[in-house]
Amino acid sequence: MIIRKQFKFENAHIVRGCSSVKCRSSVHGHSYIVELLFESNFLDNGQMVYDFGLMKQNMKDLVESFDHAITLWSEDEASYIEDMKKHSVRWVELPVSPSAEQFSRVIFFLIDTLLKLTSTLNGEKEVKLNSVIVHETATGYAQCFKEDAYSRAMGLLHLSEIKFSDEVLNDFNDSKLLEKMIAGEIFTNPKSV
Repeated sequence: MIIRKQFKFENAHIVRGCSSVKCRSSVHGHSYIVELLFESNFLDNGQMVYDFGLMKQNMKDLVESFDHAITLWSEDEASYIEDMKKHSVRWVELPVSPSAEQFSRVIFFLIDTLLKLTSTLNGEKEVKLNSVIVHETATGYAQCFKEDAYSRAMGLLHLSEIKFSDEVLNDFNDSKLLEKMIAGEIFTNPKSV
């Protein structure tokens, strides 16, 4: 069975190297819709794959870290990155260009890592992230599956190379969330939300 949880965020970026002149040369923004699709062949004690209420904590924080922020590519021009960080308290710096495709990979990677580090208390079994869909516009989206998220050909992702501004980290329920994920700490879902 597959379940889907939707999130939204507003974000600005430049996608260097793409075919569209406007997209590669001007800061612009989108109203993103993100769909997280989870799967399992089992149901928990509430006869659910995974309670949607559990997703409103750390998973929501990771997806919404991009909200009202500018996303930067660490390989972009240093002066551009410096200026954007100087003029925006909310930024995310990625080791890949912030295209819809890479957003879907990064979000898959973050959520999959968190899910693997999560201990559950309500009978959830073998819950896996099936895919992540990132709608950049009303007519265009990218969908990432596990093999895409961990593809060398698309650029390997490492938690230590994903950087959030202090303002973004301070908005997390747990401001040390990323540090704990990097350290491989186990997160235990609450018994009740």
